Amino acid sequence: MRRTEAAMGTLVSIHVVPGEADSAALEAAVDRAFRWFHVIETCCTRFDARSELRQLCAHAGRAVQVSPMLFEAVRFAVLVAEETDGAFDPTVGHRMEERGFNREYHTGQILSAPVSQDAGATFRDVELDPAGHTITLRRALMLDLGAVAKGLAVDTAAKELEPFVNFAIDAGGDLYLGGANEHGMPWSVGVRHPRRDRELIDWLRVSNQAVCTSGDYEKDAPHILDPRNGAAAASVASATVVAPGALLADALATAAFVLGPAEGIRLLERMGVQGLMITPSLERFETEGLCHAA
Repeated sequence: MRRTEAAMGTLVSIHVVPGEADSAALEAAVDRAFRWFHVIETCCTRFDARSELRQLCAHAGRAVQVSPMLFEAVRFAVLVAEETDGAFDPTVGHRMEERGFNREYHTGQILSAPVSQDAGATFRDVELDPAGHTITLRRALMLDLGAVAKGLAVDTAAKELEPFVNFAIDAGGDLYLGGANEHGMPWSVGVRHPRRDRELIDWLRVSNQAVCTSGDYEKDAPHILDPRNGAAAASVASATVVAPGALLADALATAAFVLGPAEGIRLLERMGVQGLMITPSLERFETEGLCHAA
């Protein structure tokens, strides 16, 4: 089975390798998998004034009870921010909007003027209460969950497909590869060349893992900022992470991109995941044990 739908500003494809599963059960599971992308987008997008995320950011200084999905996305983003001492920071939404990343991708409509944000606001101003499932923004700020929400959706969709063992989810380059491909082999994943259109710079072998890449492919409008200074991160051309889940891989790819090749690889090794980083001059850095396809 193969199916593709538009969600979260990209095309999401699901491929399930033929097996002995009941076709009706498979169809229902794929339906549920796709539904999660829409549910999580509704919760976590900053491009819709009606979204749960946008409503949270409109109530700074107040404890707001949020859905489990939004709570998990923010909780994980704050954990990665703490682990990287702010090289990853979900409170960059204001800066992103100032740079022009403020267009609703369904309609093309430009959002209203950038949200206000207190000078110096960081992830440390986000207070989470697991018991009450509330989030308090201690200062005015705009969260951007672009580096975690899609990974969370991929992982949640993968849970729906686990009973079918062999499957692939591709959400605009955020991948989860379950089991094996049609030939009974681990999946082959191509890593896009950061400087040559329609070329790959490497191939990886992956099974029961996620693969996510952050890159400077849109050079006219860099979309990965160093939250510590507000400048575009420029010491890496692409950062690819292989991890047990897409939520982790997505966030760490962004964090490693910001940190640069040497420090980024150290982060990946400390977190126990695999990765490949390419500099603008095409110098390669990678973790030990990264599984390249022959």
